[in-house]
Parts: sequence; structure tokens; C-alpha cells
Amino acid sequence: MAWEPTDLEQQRLQKLDRLRSAGIDPFPHRVERTHTAAEAVSALAETGQDKGPAVVVCGRLRSLRTMGKIAFGHIEDGSGRVQLFFRANEIGSPTIKSLEQHFDLGDFVQAGGEMIYTRTGEPSVLVQSFKILAKSLSPLPIVKEHEVDGQLVRHSAFSDVEERYRQRYADLASNPDVRDVFRTRARVISALRRFMDNEGFLEVETPILQPIYGGAAAQPFTTRHNQLRQDLYLRISFELYLKRLLVGMYDRVYEIGRDFRNEGVSFKHNPEFTQLEFYAAYIDYHEVMNLTEQMVASVAEQVAGQSIIQYQGHTINLAPPWKRVSLRQSILERTGIDYVECPTPESLAAAMRETGHQPSPKSSWGKLVDSLLGTHVEPHLIQPTFIVDYPRDISPLAKTKPGDPTHVERFEFFIAGMEMGNAFTEINDPLDQEQRFQEMGRLYDPDAEDAHPMDDDYLRAMRYGMPPCGGFGTGVDRLVMLFTNRRSIREVLLFPHLRSREQQ
Repeated sequence: MAWEPTDLEQQRLQKLDRLRSAGIDPFPHRVERTHTAAEAVSALAETGQDKGPAVVVCGRLRSLRTMGKIAFGHIEDGSGRVQLFFRANEIGSPTIKSLEQHFDLGDFVQAGGEMIYTRTGEPSVLVQSFKILAKSLSPLPIVKEHEVDGQLVRHSAFSDVEERYRQRYADLASNPDVRDVFRTRARVISALRRFMDNEGFLEVETPILQPIYGGAAAQPFTTRHNQLRQDLYLRISFELYLKRLLVGMYDRVYEIGRDFRNEGVSFKHNPEFTQLEFYAAYIDYHEVMNLTEQMVASVAEQVAGQSIIQYQGHTINLAPPWKRVSLRQSILERTGIDYVECPTPESLAAAMRETGHQPSPKSSWGKLVDSLLGTHVEPHLIQPTFIVDYPRDISPLAKTKPGDPTHVERFEFFIAGMEMGNAFTEINDPLDQEQRFQEMGRLYDPDAEDAHPMDDDYLRAMRYGMPPCGGFGTGVDRLVMLFTNRRSIREVLLFPHLRSREQQ
């Protein structure tokens, strides 16, 4: 669609023409910068004097007001803001007069001069040279600010929230709070990586394009390799490839990367998302629980400076130890249904209907149990909690509990009413794993979204011998939601997937 400039954009285009007519390149090739905004302010403070060193700073022009022979403005870069002080004595009256003729808020500019304190005590560049670096042709959204109980509150200029995500570049340029979210995201990922490295895990990379998807119950995206004439899938999990590496004699491995699931979207689901998975030889799901609570608490200390955080009105303590409760007990407490006493899909569905539920008629026994967890238990799990021991028929990669053929050694952990991660004592018996894959094929329609395909190469790897091991996966985006106090996953993804405008 061709760009149709608004009246304001037409005015900026006219300023662009005036710059070029004056022999000024509005998009020059070269830039000079000696200090960031923060460095310039610090350099002045370090002198202990009213005057500091000469600096050259660059950034977006955020404010500009002229008053006869003087003018004030602010520029902002990635480090912060610094005031510009223009005086005719230093830069000349014609230049001050030309400021509003040539420059607009949002322009990238370069300013050079001596650092001083103004009469009001604000650190400022006493501008001696000033030039355009990049002309802003479209005005940035205006963010309104006001104080509430002494706190600065900002209101987005976008009347449509989704437009913030569609134009994330403008959202970031206008809202320092949004920029802070993604700085925190980077710190969360760094903290996770630091913890895993310190625990002796090796970071690896596994294929994103896979001939057979697996490791989770999800519908994949399908693509086509033209030269190989082969259908491929965007991975839904790293699990089966990471466990192949345990066969290859790496004791501890992890990966942080993107997974892709061709499913619905919600406040906590996006078709592509960042996942951390780790697998360790010679441990079981009890030890994985220990690692999990230590890892999350470590991230909290590194990112928030303490283990207690605020999330959506809740005070949450992430310090170990976390509560551990069986799935059976948690559902019984919330619904009055003891699903173990209803050992078939039919009997469990009948018990659910007696208590006002409307179970799906095609659900397996395990999926009915899982629906009770999601509906009645999960929303109440505000403090960190491990829910342990899950139905076997929805856990095809987890070891069966000794003495209980209907359940497996699996846990999920929950914080702030959200499922945050999933882990098992992993199957390392290739014959048992093959049987479980076959059971899944019989339990579910092969064309169903969550059918787990048979992976013969993975079984071949297991037959060479896989050590006893525990595995874990968590959605990094949800952890970032937690540490940034954001309710929607779209708030913590730079470019979330959205419906096309034509579909709205």
C-alpha cells in the first residue's frame, strides 16, 4: 500500500526539502560521538566543577523550545537523556532561529559542546555544533504522563492496544517502560544461562527443522524442503534431540531457543515462544524439582535483587523450598472428585457431570484429569507449587511410578496461577518407550493435534543405552511475565503474532 502522508508528515517533508536546499544532508554517512548521554552527565559530575569536558552526544530530539537568543532541548539515547542548551554567543542567532524551521521532535541529531550546569542545576551540553543525523518523517506517538501517589504513570498514545504490537518500533521509541521490559527479559535469559552453566550443563543447539516432531503433545507447523522433496516440521520441543546427546555421553545439556506450535493464542500462548529445556544423567524428578526451585530463586535474586516479587497484586515468595502436592490430592481438595476411584473415562466423566462439569466426550481418562487440574486447581496456585504424579496416558516420555501402573513420575510447577514448566523422570528403556509410543497411537486419532508420532531414530539411539535421567522444560516468556509484572505474553514478546487486519 502506497504511503499517503498526513498533514503533519507533509510539513516534515517540507522541512526535509529545506534541509536539502540548504545543502544539508538529512541522512549523513558519518557520525561523531564521544559520550553517551549518561556518560556526559557522569563526566560533568566527576569534575566537581560547574563546567566539564567537551562532549559530542547523539540521540533522538525529545523536546525543543526557543526563547529569542537561547533555546533548550533534550536528546535521548539508549542510556538516558541529557539537556541541550543553545546560546547565540556559542552557536549564532541564525542557527537558533533555524532550529524550529529544520528540526522536529523524533529527529536523530548530534550535538557537541562543553558540559555545564544551568542556573536550575541541570547538567547540559552548551551546544557549539549541531546537526541532523536522520530526519523523522512520521511523528512518534505522544505518551501522556501524570503522577499518582507520587509515582509517574504513563499512558500509551495508541488507542488500540494491538497497534502497539504491530508498531513495536514506535512503542519502544515512545515508552521507556516498554524498553525496560525487554531489558529485563535479556537479564532473565542471561540469569538462566548463568545458572545452568554454573551447574555444569553444556549449552547446545538442536534442529529447528525436524523430519519427525516430538517431545510434547502439540500440533506442529509443516514446511517443505524443495530440493530434498521432503516435508519437515518446525520443532515443538527440544526433548528428543537433547536426550540423544545423553546417549552420546554428555551428562548435562540444555538449550534456550524457539519452539513452534500451531495452536490457539491466548494471554499466555503464542505460536512461537522461547523455551529452556535441560536433561541430566543420574538424577530423577525429585532432584529436578530441587534444581528448578534453585534456578528460579537464583534468577529472582539476579533480576529483582530478592526472592520476593510482586505480580498482579500478589506478593510471591520464590525462595526454596516450594510446596509439593500430588495431582490426586490437589484435585480432590478443589473438586471433591477422587479420580483414582473412577478408573475409566466413562466413570470419571460421569463423576464430573455429577459435580456440574461438561467433559469432552472424546477425552481420554488422563485428559479428563488434566482438564480438572487446569480448570479448578491451576488458578489457585499463586505461590510456587509442584504438582506431582500424572496419569500415564498423557505422559508418553515419563517413567511409570513403581507400584502404580496408572501414574508416572512427572511434575508441573505453577506460579501466579500459571503453569510454568513440566518435567519427568525420563524413560530410558527403549522397549518400554516403543510400547508407550504404540499406546499413544491407539489412544489417540493419528490425525489428532496432540498425537505423538513414532520416532524410530530416537528409539535406535535409546537402544545404544541411555543413562537414568531427569528432564525439564519451562516457557521463558512466562518467567519474563512474572519478573516484569505483565499479564499478557504479548507484552514480553517484541513482535507477537497477531491476526491480519483483514481478519478483524
